[in-house]
Amino acid sequence: MSIKFGPDYVRAIAPYQGGKPIAEVAREFGLDESKIVKLASNENPLGVPDSAKEAMARAASDLGRYPDANGFELKATITAKYGVPQEWITLGNGSNDILELAAHAFVEPGQGVVFAQYSFAVYPLATQAVGGRAIVVPAVAYGHDLDAMLAAITPDTKLVFIANPNNPTGTFLPAAAIEAFLKKVPASVVVVLDEAYNEFLAPELQYDSIAWVKQYPNLLVSRTLSKAYGLAGLRIGFGIAQPGITDLLNRIRQPFNVNSMAQAAAIAALNDTAFLQKSATLNSDGYKQLTQAFNELNLEFVPSFGNFVLVKVGNDDGAGARINLELLKRGVIVRPVGNYGLPQWLRISIGLPEENAIFIAALKSILAAA
Repeated sequence: MSIKFGPDYVRAIAPYQGGKPIAEVAREFGLDESKIVKLASNENPLGVPDSAKEAMARAASDLGRYPDANGFELKATITAKYGVPQEWITLGNGSNDILELAAHAFVEPGQGVVFAQYSFAVYPLATQAVGGRAIVVPAVAYGHDLDAMLAAITPDTKLVFIANPNNPTGTFLPAAAIEAFLKKVPASVVVVLDEAYNEFLAPELQYDSIAWVKQYPNLLVSRTLSKAYGLAGLRIGFGIAQPGITDLLNRIRQPFNVNSMAQAAAIAALNDTAFLQKSATLNSDGYKQLTQAFNELNLEFVPSFGNFVLVKVGNDDGAGARINLELLKRGVIVRPVGNYGLPQWLRISIGLPEENAIFIAALKSILAAA
C-alpha cells in the first residue's frame, strides 16, 4: 500500500511550464545555441541595462553577507518613484512571489479566488496551492469581463486577480473600467492588480494605480523588473498596498527573498529612464513588424498592449503544437498556449528586429509548406 503525502489539492497541481531554455532546444534538436532565437518568455531583448550591470559589479564584493532583509535602499527608491511610504511596500522574488504571498496571506482552503479565463497561469496555481476555490470568469474578446467578475464574487471570496495588460492575450482595461470595479467590489475582498507589463503602455494609456492604492485599502498593485527593466534572471518585483495588506504579506515573506545583486540592479534600473524609453520604443517598433507580417499572412491576432502578440496559426486543435515544433526545428522558440485553453494559438515575444525577422521568415516557410 503506497502512502500519499500532502493534501489532494497539492497533488493535483500541474507544475508551471516556462518557455524552453535555449540550451535545451540546442540539445534536443542538435542546433547551434548562438543561432537560436528565443521569443517565448516575454523577456527584454536588450538584456540587462548597463546601469544595473555596474551596480551589480559594485555589490559583488559583499556577497559573503546576507542581503538587507528589509531592502531599505530599494524601498527608498520605490518610495521616491511612486510616492508611498516604505511600510506600503513588499519586495518579492519576482512579482510572481507577490501573487503567491497574496494567496497564502488571504485565502483559506475552500475560499473563493476570482480571475479571468485566459489570464496568467500563476493565478490558478497560487489558488490551488492554498486549497482555494478557483472562480474562473469567461473572457470577453480574450480579455477580462469586469462586470461578470464582480457578479462572480461570493460571500466567501477573498481575492481577485486582474492582469493589466493581460498575459498571455495582451488585452488592456482602461482606467475608468478598473476604477469602477474597485468602487463596487466588497471592501473585504483583496484585489491584486498585476501590472507586469505596465511600462509598455503608450503614454496616453498610462494611469495612476498608486492613487487608487491610497484610496482603496483592499488594493494590492504588483510590479516586476523582469520585463521592461530587463532583470528577468535576477527575480525581482514588488507590491504596493496599504499597511493592512503589506503587514500580512511581510509576516509570511521569506526573510531574504530578494538577493543583494537583485536589489542593487533594481535600484539602478528603476532610475534608468533612458533604458526604459529605449525598451518601449523597440517594443513598439517590433509590434508593428510582427503584426504587419501577420496581416500579410492573413493570420488572426489579438491586439496587444504588452511585449508579445498572441497569434492564431491554424484552425484545428493541433495547430499550435504543430507549428511550434516546426519552429523549434528551425531554432525559433515561441510559446504554445494550449495549457491556457488556446491550442490553435502561439504567443510570440517581441524581440530585436533581426530576431523578429528570423521568426517571420521561419513562420512563412512553415505555412507555405503546409
